[in-house]
Amino acid sequence: MQSHPDGVRDDWVRHNPGLDVSAMEIAGLVKQVSALFDRALEPIYEGAPLTAPEADLLIPLRHATEPSIARRLADNMGLSRAGVSKTLAKLEKRGHIERTPNPADRRAALVTITDSGKRAIDAIFPRQLTAEAELLAALGEDRAAVVDALARLVTVMEAGLTEGQGRNLGLGLSNIRGTRAP
Repeated sequence: MQSHPDGVRDDWVRHNPGLDVSAMEIAGLVKQVSALFDRALEPIYEGAPLTAPEADLLIPLRHATEPSIARRLADNMGLSRAGVSKTLAKLEKRGHIERTPNPADRRAALVTITDSGKRAIDAIFPRQLTAEAELLAALGEDRAAVVDALARLVTVMEAGLTEGQGRNLGLGLSNIRGTRAP
């Protein structure tokens, strides 16, 4: 099996023999997995009252016991603050969230999901979970090994970003796995 589609990795090695292309194998596979998830979920969001990015923001708000702020949502989800702000504005315009002034920090609004937002995410998220489960069902006994490998990848990448670029994505791995992050 070739480690990267269309021989791109091999082409780069031939073009620049000193270039370290070792990360392409993992990065390429991660991008391919992401694209496959997007493709599997695309039919769910066609004509739906929410877009996939809107659902992604409503999911953590759905059962939140206290309001959040856009910056925290962006940081926890590894998204740009500008993108989150834009998506929240669309959700607010359609009545799916409310933003109120934050008494502790006037620069950051408190974000809460409305009943309309709860109904919207309650209607679509179970369908997304079903599609994801069907896509991954063939993993069978390998599921735990895949989860462990991906958890290790997240840990290594977060540490690399923290050390090399001074920030941590904080993607909430412990929330995804239901355990403390390693």
